[in-house]
Amino acid sequence: MAAFEKTKSGIPMMDDALQNIRLGDNVVWQVPSLDEFRYVAERFSNQAIADGRNLIYIRFAEHEPILTPREGLRIEHVELSHRFETFTVNIHNLIEREGYDTFYIFDCLSELEQAWSTDLMMGNFFHLTCPYLFILDTVAYFPLIRGRHSFDAIATIRDTTQLFLDVYKDEKDVFVRPMKVWNRYSQTMFQPYRLSREDNSFTVLRDGTEVSHFYSVMNKEATQAQDQNVDSWERFFFRTKLLHQNGVAVTEDCSKICNIMLTRDSKMRELIKSNFTPEDYFEVHSRMVGTGMIGGKACGMLLSRKIVENHRPDIFERFEPHDSYYIGSDVFYAYIVDNGFWDLRIKQRTEEGYFTLAGEFEKKIMEGKFPTGIEAEFRRILDYYGNDPVIVRSSSILEDGFGNAFAGKYESVFCGNQGDPEERLQKFEEAVKIVYASTMSMSALDYRKRRGLDKRDEQMAILVQRVSGSRYEGFFMPCTAGVGYSVSPYRMGSEKPKSGMLRLVMGLGTAAVDRRTGSYPRLVSLDAPTKVLSTDMSDRQQFSQRIVDAISADTNDVEGFDAMNICKSVPRYLKNMIYSHNYETESRLRERGDWRDVLFITCDGLTKNEQLMTDMRDILELIQTHYEYPVDTEYTINFAPDGSYVIDLLQCRPLQLTAEGDKITVPDGVDNRRILLETKGVSMGFSREIAIDGVVYIDPILYYQMPYRRKYEIKEALSQVNWRFRNQGKHLLLLTPGRICTSSPELGVPSGFSDISEFSVIAEVSESKVGYIPELSYGSHIFQDLVEAGILYTAVFEKESTIAFSPDLLKEFADVTNGVTELADDIKGVLRVYDTSKDHLTLYYDLGEEHLLVCKE
Repeated sequence: MAAFEKTKSGIPMMDDALQNIRLGDNVVWQVPSLDEFRYVAERFSNQAIADGRNLIYIRFAEHEPILTPREGLRIEHVELSHRFETFTVNIHNLIEREGYDTFYIFDCLSELEQAWSTDLMMGNFFHLTCPYLFILDTVAYFPLIRGRHSFDAIATIRDTTQLFLDVYKDEKDVFVRPMKVWNRYSQTMFQPYRLSREDNSFTVLRDGTEVSHFYSVMNKEATQAQDQNVDSWERFFFRTKLLHQNGVAVTEDCSKICNIMLTRDSKMRELIKSNFTPEDYFEVHSRMVGTGMIGGKACGMLLSRKIVENHRPDIFERFEPHDSYYIGSDVFYAYIVDNGFWDLRIKQRTEEGYFTLAGEFEKKIMEGKFPTGIEAEFRRILDYYGNDPVIVRSSSILEDGFGNAFAGKYESVFCGNQGDPEERLQKFEEAVKIVYASTMSMSALDYRKRRGLDKRDEQMAILVQRVSGSRYEGFFMPCTAGVGYSVSPYRMGSEKPKSGMLRLVMGLGTAAVDRRTGSYPRLVSLDAPTKVLSTDMSDRQQFSQRIVDAISADTNDVEGFDAMNICKSVPRYLKNMIYSHNYETESRLRERGDWRDVLFITCDGLTKNEQLMTDMRDILELIQTHYEYPVDTEYTINFAPDGSYVIDLLQCRPLQLTAEGDKITVPDGVDNRRILLETKGVSMGFSREIAIDGVVYIDPILYYQMPYRRKYEIKEALSQVNWRFRNQGKHLLLLTPGRICTSSPELGVPSGFSDISEFSVIAEVSESKVGYIPELSYGSHIFQDLVEAGILYTAVFEKESTIAFSPDLLKEFADVTNGVTELADDIKGVLRVYDTSKDHLTLYYDLGEEHLLVCKE
């Protein structure tokens, strides 16, 4: 049929008055109750059936049915989930399947607000669905309850639909006033009409007394309506807060707040509801932009702090007060909808577009604009923080929950917060867009795909935190920062394998999670915090932190500063806590008449602070006890000249450690000729016994001899192997020189986790002849990736921890390099792939003894 062709509504006089319902029309009926809509829906459905139309009633709400089953009517049930995207896509799929010229009657739109707790997303649903129906030449009836929704949401619906009809009712009459009739006009079209149920008439009100009575009815309903100047979300919070202030129990309301604003994770919900007070919920709401969830990262930060506050108030007295803001997850969806990116998002979510359209969608996100109302809220945030730097952090709905950490998958962006208000706003908005766009990074997409999350709604909320720290000459930073784990599947000597540990750095914590060339954080076992891996001062200096991350006053960006230059600018009390003298070197220099100090970062002053180390150990143990799960935290510690300190707990998430299996017995007395690798005390992971199907060996000497620029070809070959064995269930062992997942080719192969994600075991191999040294990076993002993926890590040092290492044994296995890589002929010997699936190469690892053995059976 032709677009805009006239159809019949079942009310002939209304067809005349409105110049007919047309193909492509969406008709919104704003009614005082569903009884009024049922009457017009019955007439419309009976007419459609008589005309032989494809008529569908879309049933999703809990209210009484609009229509009852009858011949010629198909009722389609669509589950109204709390996931906006899932529901919207399901509706669109149904519409697409039915195609052109279909007639629809929908359940009440107001039920969407009940499901999603906000008018904003109800309006977004209609904004996306109405045009879709229009282009397919359908006719759709939608009911909407008057007075329950904000003026902004009603405006969105009215601006989008073709017909918007206001319905009023008194004791005996029903009145209809068309508010919008698209592409049609008559002199009486927008006047009020009386709709008679007795004779199905639809007559314009002409008499002055009738019109006066209509306005009386309209005004009476208006006075009974809720405050429509704000979203239903705000009305709910206002009512709950008022009840609480008046002494009324709001337990059920607070439970709802937890479910709609904080988390969908059942375990997290349980913990929050047992630790939060009503005031805690209200405080979060007061610092929120938009609606929806605050996301996993924000949730974990708030919960961990509350656990300490409730159960160790003595420690909490030494906590720095937090003053974070939260950008709700609905803002992410609204941004996509408002900028016209929704269709691209849906295409990207398909199997065909999942990876291929990600780059285009990422680019679009960076090009979008925020609406005026959201910009005003952003200004409020920036006005609060003044010129103090902030960090804009990802806090997606799935992030940092039980089972999914997303460590390092999404972006966090520092904002120096300098310049005039417009410059600061521009930088802040750019930071938010970068975080939004990071949902399309290959690393994040691969992570979601591998963990079966690619079909799940992943809305991005944002946590805005003031950067904790002090201003010094030329830079801003905290005294110290780092990551802390309540357990660690390794031990430093005689300590318990599961004792808590810290990865401690001077300055911003970015230096604790990112690998830096020649710069190392201080690893602290909380069972013996002063213990170090080596007592030789030269060794300690060689493996100390050399780069300190701070926010530069010149660039307003995070920069790496030389530790010796930083030392000159910090006060003496801080220098004494963090730096140590290399007295051995100083003594040798003085023998030559050189009296300069030789200082390097050790954080010895912190590890010797018994109260601080006890606080950190007790915090981690306490949170783990309440989570009933190991945890991973980020923190800062700032000191005053008198030695007092404040701790800022910035992040907390479950540490995704797989459950320990049965006791593994590593075989004794294996013939050395059958051993590929045997180590003790240098592995990370849980006990296991697995058959190795393939080995990738990167020769350290040959890799070192490659031209610098060509080293990336080895990274590409490694990636090819990884993707070649993707989802095949194979157990692969990687033997690689130096550090894996470094950004510096001189330290090792410059790869990302997506290049090694299919490997079951990764061994970093030392080679002193060319300077390759493994690093046990227990606090870096690669650490979290390895743990979550269940990958076993070991280091092959040239010392007693390596009992045996015989790469020549690999020559006994089939070399399949040519079949799985595309290396140039002149570098094929650098990386080799061996098929060991038929040769019974087995790995044994016992965590308790930290004993690893790879041998041929």
